[in-house]
Amino acid sequence: MNNINSVESLIVMDSDVSRNGDSEDIDIGFAFNHSSFSDKIIQLEIMKDIIELFPNGNYSSTSANQTSLGKRRRDDMQKDNDDEAANPTNVADSHMDCSAVLKVRTLRISSAILAEKSMFFNKLFSNGMRESQQTRVTLRIEASEEAPFMELLNFMYNSFLNATSPPSLLDVFMAADKFEVASCMRYCSRILLNIPMTVESALLYLELPFSVRMGNAAQPLAIAAKQYLAARYKDITKHEEELMELPLAGIVALLSSDELRVASEDAVYDFVLKWARSQYPNLEERREILRANLIHFIRFPFMTCRKLRMVQTCNDFDHEVTSKLVSDALYFKAAVPHRQRILAAESASTSRLFIERSYVYRPIKVVEFEHPHQQCVVYLDLKREECANLFPSGRVCSQTFHLGGRRFFLSAQCNMDQQSFYHCFGLFFGMQENGSANFSLDYEFAFRSRPTLEYIRKYKGNFMFTGESGVGSRNFFATPWTSFMAEDSLFFINGVLHLRAELTIRNPADFSSPVVWQL
Repeated sequence: MNNINSVESLIVMDSDVSRNGDSEDIDIGFAFNHSSFSDKIIQLEIMKDIIELFPNGNYSSTSANQTSLGKRRRDDMQKDNDDEAANPTNVADSHMDCSAVLKVRTLRISSAILAEKSMFFNKLFSNGMRESQQTRVTLRIEASEEAPFMELLNFMYNSFLNATSPPSLLDVFMAADKFEVASCMRYCSRILLNIPMTVESALLYLELPFSVRMGNAAQPLAIAAKQYLAARYKDITKHEEELMELPLAGIVALLSSDELRVASEDAVYDFVLKWARSQYPNLEERREILRANLIHFIRFPFMTCRKLRMVQTCNDFDHEVTSKLVSDALYFKAAVPHRQRILAAESASTSRLFIERSYVYRPIKVVEFEHPHQQCVVYLDLKREECANLFPSGRVCSQTFHLGGRRFFLSAQCNMDQQSFYHCFGLFFGMQENGSANFSLDYEFAFRSRPTLEYIRKYKGNFMFTGESGVGSRNFFATPWTSFMAEDSLFFINGVLHLRAELTIRNPADFSSPVVWQL
């Protein structure tokens, strides 16, 4: 799919950036640097790059080529870089002296043409200050900005760029942002969106300074980059080795996606912790990165209670922050469905904290009891479309839950009724461990039904576990699949199937096969 299709509507053609309609398409390149069509001279002082003047990293660069050559710095990624470039005026910047000038270029320009295309030159030539009255104007730029600046000047005359690669186009884009040439920024954005995305180009777009990235012209690039990375690394377990080398901007884009194909949010938490430990060996630095950049992309409300308890004792995180996040997660788990929907809607345009991802294992709610027996009540909700996708032989499993030190799961599936030979809905529970000691377990299945909206007990029985095994009903509702999925089905409430399982561990008994009663 062409990247431009999904984001082109975000490129805004405002009147303040294109004041004369079709003026962007007029080619007046013949007038560039021509004495007959110029009224001013730009004396362009080419300075040493700031990276050379400040090798210890106390700088911020605008060059996409430098970024692509691996000169990214983690500290640059943690701040907005609103002052990321030297202010391009005819006044020398305080951190640059004349000894840093590598060469000087003299260019003849039309102040009217530049003022039309660039808000920077418009203000420079009309502010009533000394610069606007002088014929010769001095500008200072870094050596790495020379080629992009010359491309930008040519664009203001002929609305065309010679640059074709993402790094060089981004350099021009940054120059256009610096000199406020909105039409050139839009032009670069459209060209970049038509170039097939790669991991390298996606990272370039995502590592643009925040103030640039949030502008109208750059937003489509950032959105397309996020979509590309989310699609490429949808299965984070499969690509974990490669993802360990991804920089922070790429990880943030990945964690923003709802479409990650992960077993559960527990897996996302484990991945984030492993990546942070790999990239930031220093504990204090790692804690700051997690606190400031990553922790709020973990969707704690969909983690298991067992994992949430582990979060509170993990020294990699700021305990004050995690305490609140865990508290909010538990509050969400305990909330009634309509309150959960409200919280999800409120977070949809911000952190998406309460939005489910595409989990391989469905989230559940678990209530545990220790006395008089070890017991748990498990609630599993399935959307109508999730059930529909099970036909004709699909299966969906819940997240694991613990009882008596053992791990269990629920499994819903579409299978063939062995007696009536029609497709039907089946519900089972199983245990994951092998070689566990024998123990007896009582179980009960129920579902919520219309019109009472109360849970109705369906099956009750007991089972002797002797290892990895499971038990349940192949035809849970004792009805064909077509009736189960019908529009007037009694089993779906507002498009959701509500299931409940109660499991109680008893002492070992003398039976080894399930005894089931249908209620």
